[in-house]
Amino acid sequence: MAKVAIIGATGNVGQFAAHAITEIPHLSNLLLFGREGREELLEGIASDFMDSFAAKGRDLSLSWSTSPQDLAGSDIVIVTAGVPRHSGQNRNDLAFANARLVAETAAMVGEIAPESLMLMVTNPVDVMTAVALEYSGMEPRRVFGLGTHLDSMRLKALISRHFNVHVSEVHTRIIGEHGDSMVPLWSATTIGGIAISNLPAFSNLPMEELMVNVRQAGENIIRKKGSTVYGPGEAIATLVRTVLGNENRILTVSSYIKSEIHDIGNVCIGVPARVNRSGVYPVPIRIEPNEVVAFQSSTEKIRAITTSILERLKEPDR
Repeated sequence: MAKVAIIGATGNVGQFAAHAITEIPHLSNLLLFGREGREELLEGIASDFMDSFAAKGRDLSLSWSTSPQDLAGSDIVIVTAGVPRHSGQNRNDLAFANARLVAETAAMVGEIAPESLMLMVTNPVDVMTAVALEYSGMEPRRVFGLGTHLDSMRLKALISRHFNVHVSEVHTRIIGEHGDSMVPLWSATTIGGIAISNLPAFSNLPMEELMVNVRQAGENIIRKKGSTVYGPGEAIATLVRTVLGNENRILTVSSYIKSEIHDIGNVCIGVPARVNRSGVYPVPIRIEPNEVVAFQSSTEKIRAITTSILERLKEPDR
């Protein structure tokens, strides 16, 4: 049984992620964590959850806090706190404002819950994963981000609809930035275990159109309803379930890589990784030459932004 803490539990994503996580059988203790001044809201959210537990007969210890010491003993700390993205913004527009908050939060987690795994959700998630790794002092396997996991699931759903097959028959993934330079691995995409290049219908697959839809999915949802909630929330819960169940699934998350993909590395970015109770372990892979070029470009972009943000964080306040 395990304890999970959500930092930023008063936000839309934090609240729905909490709701989705309560369905995981391995969970025994859920902590909703927020900043000082949000006590009444946290108490209200907790009370609402307790009513839902009563309705479905769920026996789970749930608490809320604004005291950092209560994070101690967490198996997973999920960080959703930060400035939300608005319509017309890209994720990197939020980088420095959120980096200052994440640096402080990561240092707190590293001091109080150093044996936990820290899952970053705050955008831009690849850069924030690097900031969290730097300021927490934790091992790279213990700090990871949502990365392109949700993007991969979005592409999977689109492919399943195009071929009119059950979504479970489709296996695909997107690597690189959780953003405009994301890279679909068509060479690793299969349907029913068959490479899509071996399916006659593949010649009609509108690859560019599908990727435009994936890249714009978040922006379209934000423009129409104000924020993305259910997709990220369920994606977070999937990662938590994988960790707590020690499932050793290969999922595409933002993780620190050295040279696992064609000797490209020294950056936190979305890559296939084996995920279990002890952390995330990037999987060395070989991909097609055009995919290597695109991935190299994506890593260079994120590395440059990350370097700039880390340098600014070290500058004295003016």
